[in-house]
Amino acid sequence: MSYSGTKGSNALLQSTLVDDFNRPVDYVRIAVTSSCNLRCSYCMREDHKETADTESLLKIRDINTIIDVLAGLGVTKIRFTGGEPLLRKDIVELVRQAKTHTGIKTVSLTTNGLLLDRFLPALIDAGLDSLNFSIDTLDDNRYRAITRREEFKRVRENLDMLLKTDAISVKLNVVLMRDINSDELQRFVDFTKDHSVTVRFIELQPFDDNQIWRTGKFFSADKIRALLQSYYPDLNPVRGYATEYFSYTQPDHKGSIAIIPAFTRNFCTGCNKIRITSNGQIISCLYEKKGINLLPILRGNAPHSALIELFRQAVSQKPQDGKHTLNNSVRTSMSEIGG
Repeated sequence: MSYSGTKGSNALLQSTLVDDFNRPVDYVRIAVTSSCNLRCSYCMREDHKETADTESLLKIRDINTIIDVLAGLGVTKIRFTGGEPLLRKDIVELVRQAKTHTGIKTVSLTTNGLLLDRFLPALIDAGLDSLNFSIDTLDDNRYRAITRREEFKRVRENLDMLLKTDAISVKLNVVLMRDINSDELQRFVDFTKDHSVTVRFIELQPFDDNQIWRTGKFFSADKIRALLQSYYPDLNPVRGYATEYFSYTQPDHKGSIAIIPAFTRNFCTGCNKIRITSNGQIISCLYEKKGINLLPILRGNAPHSALIELFRQAVSQKPQDGKHTLNNSVRTSMSEIGG
């Protein structure tokens, strides 16, 4: 779909969510928790303070109401994120119920994989369509250094388990960082040879408790592209979708490769998503300072029309291009935003 970039178009039906730049919004990422069982150096400090306010955490009934309203507004894709969504004991039921909403075509989940062995069969049975597995290194010592946890063996075993199933679509998310894991690019590409997975190399972002963002570890999408092309001169460019701005296939490989310019933001003009944080804030853009609080209306027995108005208000605030001026950000961790 192409986007004209013209403000105020009335070409699309009023029942859909359309921003001021004529971009339909049909994708929502819902954070079901801000807690995480890892402490990745590009996300949060070891002593990162997690909220103790469990009352503001979205309940399963809240999430179902949100999905019901959004499905009626033309949203077709739901992704559950965190924090680590598998820390929610009701995550399987969340997936199962999301699949029952008329109009929802795809239900996905992003995980660090640590608890996947407990949930994968049940998630598949619940109807999960796709899973993004975040893993930034294939080296035990590096994994410990990046995540501050001795969990590489279990995570790698869970990844191998996942790759053996063809029941759901699988993507590997790799935050590529200079002098940390940038030399592992080829090892990750190797996964695409025998497995129908998409390996996605992602730029570092400034939501990290100020741990490594200012230390020269940023590795740009252009540099990732150049590195890929130097190793694989026969790469075939293919059409990228959404955040997968640069996408490739390699001859004789079953899978594909993508680059997500998460900071340089090449893909903003085609943005089709909003985010909902685990405490009920609608976020229209990663770099938005302040969201719109759903909870008072969500839990006040207000009619769906009141929620619809909040979603339309949030979508109207979407900027034409992502704003990545560091001083504009008030968040210290990606877990506070929802992936």
